[in-house]
Amino acid sequence: MKIYIVDAFTDQLFKGNPAAVCLVDKWPSEEIMKNIALENRFSETAFAIKQDDNHYLLRWFTPGGEIDLCGHATLATAFVIFKNNPDIGATVTFTTSKSGDLTVTKIKDRYAMKFPAYKLKPIAVTDQMTEAFGVAPSSAYLGRDLLCVFDKATDVTSMKPDQDKLKKLPGLLQHATAQGNEYDCVSRSFAPKLDVDEDPVCGSGHCHIIPYWSDKLGKKEITAYQASDRSGVLYCEDDGDSVVLAGDAVLYSSGELAIQ
Repeated sequence: MKIYIVDAFTDQLFKGNPAAVCLVDKWPSEEIMKNIALENRFSETAFAIKQDDNHYLLRWFTPGGEIDLCGHATLATAFVIFKNNPDIGATVTFTTSKSGDLTVTKIKDRYAMKFPAYKLKPIAVTDQMTEAFGVAPSSAYLGRDLLCVFDKATDVTSMKPDQDKLKKLPGLLQHATAQGNEYDCVSRSFAPKLDVDEDPVCGSGHCHIIPYWSDKLGKKEITAYQASDRSGVLYCEDDGDSVVLAGDAVLYSSGELAIQ
């Protein structure tokens, strides 16, 4: 089984969010895919099956199991496909069972993905949120994930959340965000329910973050900074029911898995 390791949402090695991409002829068993993701210990491992040059089936697994949507591993998979097939044109489509068809367009050295936007429901800020993040949010919203908004960028960049307490909060992932200085917004993403303490750069999380900041700032184009230790930048556009997420990617390694 061919495997690639790609740093996504960055143009530098050892930055951004590393993802594993496995190109397969047919789906391995779910147990095998879970075990590969667990062995890799990245926040996501993607599995893709070629249908034709510009069309692939795609699934994503975290160390805790399959997930419904993942941005950085989709970008990484598109990067691998374009790198290995330079004559296929500018767009590749991924068919997924949990999020429908997703398209990725290559624009020079950047990859733009169109993802569904999550509808955000305002919810009350609770003491449990403050205890989990270590600082009180100014507001909170719920889509697939929990999105908590903070007053200052330093609230987000310096926080040291309690992972056990994060697990008890609503949402599949828990995102912390604030208005940025150099960038429109700064965010961090935590996923202890998926056995990932912090997702270095979370594409699907920005399907919550971008609609919020687009509305708050009154602008469609948002440049987002993910303030994990690895860090990463996303070039985004709010398109109503969808979000365009664009970023760079760098190949770290390629090889073969000793799995039949």
